[in-house]
Amino acid sequence: MRLASIFRTTKRMPQLQELFNSAVQPLPAIEDKGFASHFDTFAGSRVILLGDGSHGTSEFYSARAEITKRLIERHGYTMVAVEADWPDAEAIDRYVRLRPGPKAQIGGKAKQYEPFNRFPTWMWRNAEMQQLVEWMRDRNQALPPEQRAGFYGLDLYSMGASIRAVIEYLEKVDRPTAKQARQRYGCLEPWVDEPTSYGLASLRGMEDCEAPVIKMLGELLEKRLEYASSHDGDEYHSGEQNAHLVRDAEKYYKSMYYSSASSWNLRDTHMFDTLERLLKHNEGEKAIVWAHNSHVGDARYTSMGYRRNEINIGQLCRERLGGDNVTILGCGTHTGTVAAAHEWDDDMEVMSVRPSRDDSWEIVAHDTGVPSFVLELRKDRIDPALRAAMAAEQRLERFIGVIYRPDTERVSHYSQAFLHKQLDGYIWFDRTQAVKPLEVIQPETPLGKGETYPFGL
Repeated sequence: MRLASIFRTTKRMPQLQELFNSAVQPLPAIEDKGFASHFDTFAGSRVILLGDGSHGTSEFYSARAEITKRLIERHGYTMVAVEADWPDAEAIDRYVRLRPGPKAQIGGKAKQYEPFNRFPTWMWRNAEMQQLVEWMRDRNQALPPEQRAGFYGLDLYSMGASIRAVIEYLEKVDRPTAKQARQRYGCLEPWVDEPTSYGLASLRGMEDCEAPVIKMLGELLEKRLEYASSHDGDEYHSGEQNAHLVRDAEKYYKSMYYSSASSWNLRDTHMFDTLERLLKHNEGEKAIVWAHNSHVGDARYTSMGYRRNEINIGQLCRERLGGDNVTILGCGTHTGTVAAAHEWDDDMEVMSVRPSRDDSWEIVAHDTGVPSFVLELRKDRIDPALRAAMAAEQRLERFIGVIYRPDTERVSHYSQAFLHKQLDGYIWFDRTQAVKPLEVIQPETPLGKGETYPFGL
């Protein structure tokens, strides 16, 4: 069977390559004013998911930033939701939407909350992201609050920060309930610095905080109308999102010791549920999602789904929001450099990306000879002959996250994928470079009295 598959791939390759070559639409440089206009045909869906082939590639961040600006400015999108934790992203949201909220005095003794300050810091603390954040703030300053585009986090790794956020919110609106929150979340407090240890303790029967965490979320939901009507609706929404995050994180850290598929599915379900609550809170508005290709590309059409029973946010969006309401774009590269670590919590390194494998979709893109392009993959727009040729191939797609292990690249970073079903469009940069990480950066726009730049001063 394997030999037959290899023979079929080799035999069909010339036809596939020719059709692929004729379908790609070359792109100008990302800095070109006309770059983002090439993506206007993808606008219109209520949700556009923008994927990246790694978490440390400059071109992926810069291209998505330019596309995002265009979608906000020309097509009315108002939410940017990213693969990051809610409290971290909210610090950015307060900055870009000029929202009131907790701010340390500039130059004062109060300790400022700096977002994205845990591994992998370079994923969001980089020059490419700073430019988008500044652009959003500059644009929002000239608009009334209800028209400003916001910045939100979808992930669930901030259990400790989210616990503190819920308590701080309740301290302002309902002190007796804040006292209850401290008691209920007290079960998790010893574990917030090492939440994976909580999962192990739960597995051994030493601790189980599920009941008080669920009770806390239930009480917040019961008082939704009271809190939201008498106080800032965005602040209530944030408190609710943080309470959901604590509940889901508690489940997630327990599931890590059962199966990787179980924890992956809980994480991506949390990201989708967070997005869905955002859409409900901002009824009638449209969202842009930034996450890795492995999260946004429909898992049903990769070995993640049909071999490992994993789901992801792209699949859930298509299934629950409807395919016509969702557009998925992914980014890929052949070679260059990437910012990554060899192991979790290791220092970041700028590593060389190995050239694409001969059995990958990346090598087909590379062999077009076009340095940068976008490939239309939607069923009603793709050449039927190309679609058939792509369906006949058994090819791999490369996924580099915050970890990169070039020596075991085939096992560590490639999965089989039916690219034409996984994505609605594929954005290609043949040679790429690492993101530009920043430790301490300065705001480019004026700050108000007492206001703190979210990345630190």
